[in-house]
Amino acid sequence: MNVHSVHASHLSKAFGPKQVIRDLSFDVGPGDVVGVLGKNGAGKTTLLELMLGFTQPSGGDIRVFEHPSTDLPGSVKARVGFVPQQDELLEHLSVADQLSLIASFYPRWDEQLITRLSREWGIDTRARIRNLSQGERQKLSILLAFGHRPDLLVLDEPVASLDPLARRQFLEHLVEISTDGGRAVIFSSHIVSDIERLANRIWILKEGQLDWQGDLDSLKESVVRVHLRGSADALARVRLPRALNTRRQDQYRTAVVRDWSPAEHEALAANAGVEVQVEPLALEEIFLELHR
Repeated sequence: MNVHSVHASHLSKAFGPKQVIRDLSFDVGPGDVVGVLGKNGAGKTTLLELMLGFTQPSGGDIRVFEHPSTDLPGSVKARVGFVPQQDELLEHLSVADQLSLIASFYPRWDEQLITRLSREWGIDTRARIRNLSQGERQKLSILLAFGHRPDLLVLDEPVASLDPLARRQFLEHLVEISTDGGRAVIFSSHIVSDIERLANRIWILKEGQLDWQGDLDSLKESVVRVHLRGSADALARVRLPRALNTRRQDQYRTAVVRDWSPAEHEALAANAGVEVQVEPLALEEIFLELHR
């Protein structure tokens, strides 16, 4: 029996009267790379904080390697890596000292990996942290999360401060470490193309609820753009109850539809006088359409 890296059941979180997370249930297992999407204020950071035990749920339950997230034993904490939006680096230390300090807590620390990444990412380990740029601090935070090769890696907007080259290098190394089928990765990002490139599962948070959770291919099959062509009378007979938006022009009708299925395609195609064409959408288009 496989142990879930993360398991949540009817998870909720409120801050006073404001409900931020509403009744979420999900599982994350080894080998899952989960991309978390949502507008500002959708609850992404709060969800990750609940997962890491930084805040107490208002309702429901969330567990990491079968332990309540707010009461993880040291052996489980040692299996988790985290990159926050705002780093927690010690200003007075050098980069080398900060790395050595964190490494001292982890018997599995991979010094060879950190040395290689420091070189490839252009990180001067002699530099004082107070003198680093925001992008350099972000790189160091990522190294600190990678170094012990965690079984669960959680990243909150990990590339927000990186320039395009550094972002590409980070993504390449994230792909490298996530190819190990025993590791779970959960990351949020505003850069949808990064999530589309890396994730095999997608969570779309909308007003604190999971508007979608599932694999990327299923999402792309579920939300599509449908092009219809036919006479005005034929088009008037067509019903698309789950259309997110519709455009009409003479003998053409275009609609983005969610929960699309091959059976629905066949039913529309059988409608006399109507030609049907289905266009797949990129993840960014899907995200924008779901938030219209």
